[in-house]
This record gives sequence, C-alpha cells and structure tokens, in this order.
Amino acid sequence: MCLMQALKLYGIPNCNTVKKARDWLESNRIAYEFHDFKKHGVTQQLLENWLTQLPFDKLINRAGLTWRGLDDNAKANIVDNASAITLMQAKTSLIKRPIIEKNGKILCLGFIEATYKKELAHE
Repeated sequence: MCLMQALKLYGIPNCNTVKKARDWLESNRIAYEFHDFKKHGVTQQLLENWLTQLPFDKLINRAGLTWRGLDDNAKANIVDNASAITLMQAKTSLIKRPIIEKNGKILCLGFIEATYKKELAHE
C-alpha cells in the first residue's frame, strides 16, 4: 500500500510571498504542512533532492535582502551545487520561497496564482 504525503510548504512566516501562498491554500481548502526554515532549518539531503529538480540559480533568491547583504566574494563562490548547499544551509533566507512539494517533488516555486491553480487544484 502506498501512502500519499500531504503537501509541504517551505518558507518563513513573515515573508509576504509565503503569506500569499498560505492564504491561497487556505482559501482553496488545500491542506498542507508548513516547514519554517528559521525554526527547522533545511537538510543537505532535502537541498540535494531539490537540486535534482531545479538548478541552484533558481533556488537562490537573488532579489532578497539576504543576497544583497552578502559580500561579492560570497556571491562569487557559489559555483556549483555543493557551494550553493553550504550557503543555503547557513543562510536559509537565501532560499527562494515558498517551495511546495509533495512526495519529494517540487510542485511550485514562489507564488504565481495561475501555477497554483494548475498544479494544486486537484489536491
């Protein structure tokens, strides 16, 4: 017997994009489990799984304050998955959010309502 896992939403609670995603899920009565990067961190295994689905430059949020706060050397040192994982684990706010996954598969990255409707309406 195969048990389906619930949707899991990864992010930080005070992020406006995460708030929009959570509001959308709740208004559409879609159950999910919330994983707070600030409280629970992120494992290397989880990041490695995500990096099999998306390149590291998609997972790193280059528009945020955390990225802008990095020195040029730290930014230049992100050259592969291993260096990206090290930095994302040290500074979880660098991870683009929210990430919604189910059974280890990323369904949505960020919040675009049309994508949520397409990918999550059947949940």
